[in-house]
Amino acid sequence: MIDGQPLACFQPFIDTATGRIAGVEALGRLRQADGSLQSVGPLFADPRTPGAALRRLDRRIRDNALSRLHEAPQDWFLSLNISPRWINRLRPGQALPSLKQLQSHAVDPRRIVFEITELGGDIQRLADVVVRYREAGARIAIDDFGAGYSQLDRVLALQPDILKLDMRLFQAAAEGGPSSDVVRALAQMAEKTGCWIIAEGVETEAQLSFALECGSRYVQGYLFAQAQLDWFATDTFVPRFAHLRNAYVRQKLAERGRIMHLREQLTQLMSILQSWAQGQAPLDQLPPMAAFPWLLRFYQCDRHGTQLTPNIEWRESAWQGDSRYLGHNWSWRPYFYHLLAEGWEERRLILSSTYRDATTNQYCLTAGQFFDNGQRLLLIDIDAAGL
Repeated sequence: MIDGQPLACFQPFIDTATGRIAGVEALGRLRQADGSLQSVGPLFADPRTPGAALRRLDRRIRDNALSRLHEAPQDWFLSLNISPRWINRLRPGQALPSLKQLQSHAVDPRRIVFEITELGGDIQRLADVVVRYREAGARIAIDDFGAGYSQLDRVLALQPDILKLDMRLFQAAAEGGPSSDVVRALAQMAEKTGCWIIAEGVETEAQLSFALECGSRYVQGYLFAQAQLDWFATDTFVPRFAHLRNAYVRQKLAERGRIMHLREQLTQLMSILQSWAQGQAPLDQLPPMAAFPWLLRFYQCDRHGTQLTPNIEWRESAWQGDSRYLGHNWSWRPYFYHLLAEGWEERRLILSSTYRDATTNQYCLTAGQFFDNGQRLLLIDIDAAGL
C-alpha cells in the first residue's frame, strides 16, 4: 500500500563555472496527512512493493514535475530518473510514455535529461530507447557511475552526455586513499569521452574541493540545498559558491607553493647526489639526508632507461643498496620519456605526476635530471603523501 500524495521535490545542480543553478533533479516524495514529506526511495528499494504500483507512482511523480517546469527559468534543465526495469517492459516500437508526458505538458525535450538509474536491464533495449530520447532532443545521464562495477558497457553502448558519480564512492574518495584514485580515473575517462561530470552528495567543503579537482561541471548536495517543493532563485548560491571556490583556489595555490619549495630542495639534493655519483665514492661517504625526510630512494639509469645502479635507500641509520632492479629498463614509464623529451637538452630537473607505488602502496613522485654530458640519468623517488 502506497500511502500519501505523490509529488516531486527539486534539488538544484550548481554550475561550477558560474555558481548559478543550471537545473534541478526531480525527486519523489509522498505528502502525508499531517503535511510531512517522505521519500519514495524505500518503496522502490523494497522488493515487496508491486511493480505495477511503482510504475504508476513513478509516472505520477514525473507528471507532477513536468507540470511545474514552466514555473522555473527557461534556461534550467530538469533531470528525470528512468528505471531500466520500465524500459524492459516496453513492446518493440511502442510509444515512449516519458516522451508522451513531455508532449502533454508542452515541455521542450531539450530541457530534459533522462537519468538512467539502477544496474541491470537489457543493454540493447536501453540503447534503442536512448536513441529515441536523443532524436527527440533530450540528453542522457548515467546515475551512480562507478557503483558496483564501472558500467563501462553502458557508457560505450549509450554514449551518455552526463555521468553522475556514485555518491558513496565519491564521498569515500573525497577522504583520500585508493578510492580517490579510482574516481579521478573515472573523471578522466568521462572527460575523454566528452561527458560532463556531476558530483552528487556534496555535503562538505572538502567534498566540493574534490569535486572541483575532478573537473565536475555540476555539483549537487546538502552543502547547498536539499530537495524542496519551492523553487530557488537562479543566483541564490552564487556568493556562497564564489567564497568556496576562492578557498579551493587558495588551497591549490598553497599546494603549488609546496611543490615549488620541493623543487628548490630537489635541486639542492640533485647537486649533492650528482657530485657523489661522479666521484664514484662508496656509500659510507654519502652524508645523512636529515634535510630531505621525504627521500625514499635514488638510482641511476643510462639515457636509454636501463638501471645502472642499485636503489640506494636510508634504512636502519645507514645507506643501503637494493640490487633487485639492476638491468631493468624504465623507458616505458611516463616520467622517463617526459625527461627525455623535456630535460635532456637543457639538463633540467623534471618532476613526474604523483602516483601510488605498487610495491610500497605509498604516494610517490619521481624527480629526474640528466648529468655526465647527458649519458646518465639520476632519479629520485620521494614520499608525496604530504603534497
